[in-house]
Amino acid sequence: MSVLVGAGTGAYPYANSLRVRGADTSVVVDPSLGLLGCAPPADLVLISHTHEDHIAGLAGYDVPVLVHEADLAALRSREVMVRGLGLPPEAVEEVDAMMRDTFHVTGRPEATGFEDGAVFDLGGRTVTVVQLPGHTAGHCGFLIEPDGFFFIADIDLTSFGPYYGDVGSDLTAFEASMRRCRDIDARWYGTAHQKGVIEGAAAFGRRLDGYAEVIGRREAVLLAFLGEPRTIEEIAEHRLVYRPHVQGPAVMPVERRTALRHVERLMADGLVTQAEQGRYRATSGAGSR
Repeated sequence: MSVLVGAGTGAYPYANSLRVRGADTSVVVDPSLGLLGCAPPADLVLISHTHEDHIAGLAGYDVPVLVHEADLAALRSREVMVRGLGLPPEAVEEVDAMMRDTFHVTGRPEATGFEDGAVFDLGGRTVTVVQLPGHTAGHCGFLIEPDGFFFIADIDLTSFGPYYGDVGSDLTAFEASMRRCRDIDARWYGTAHQKGVIEGAAAFGRRLDGYAEVIGRREAVLLAFLGEPRTIEEIAEHRLVYRPHVQGPAVMPVERRTALRHVERLMADGLVTQAEQGRYRATSGAGSR
């Protein structure tokens, strides 16, 4: 098997792809933008999840394409994929054009779905689906044996931290997926962006710890900001995810959804209360979290 490293070590808009060859079948996983015009041959394409940076290279393949059932509708239709970003109406046309012109996303209506635990026998080598939802509902990793290589896609271990800002994202599911990653017996761990390949469960665990801690840091920032009542819009403007200079049509929708998910969880934990209609504040015991 080979890791096909994207430009800039796979930093967005690129990503790292895989080519896995067995005695009978060759598979490409997540054909990224860097594979346009130089797509390695494959009998089958597997997609970890339906985000543009993981499917931009699909234009080079006229072979069966599969993704988890929960992300299948978005892979089949660019319109559905863009809708899943939860953009304001005035941004939809711009983003749709970017998906079409920059990422060459056309939709693959013939694509089919797989489920958690599906095994693809390539002849002397297998690829097993490990569903890791949270980033998207159908986000998956792939365990490649006998190599002991676990591709964890957008559980990417970068300092940016976990992303759960789309309509179909889920914070609690993302945390459960990170825990599941620890339970998979692997020797090598590969990410879709920047961090590349990590050898050994101990090294992987340390990087995963740091990555997961970003969630706690976001909540600490939020609790400090909620020392006085704030609206979700004010929290979004304060920014839990993106740095202040980052602009784009998806930035504020992502910030709003991320803020709301954290507020709802902190309310369930008794650390945040609704002070008045549409405003939230930290409770007196929140500082002990």
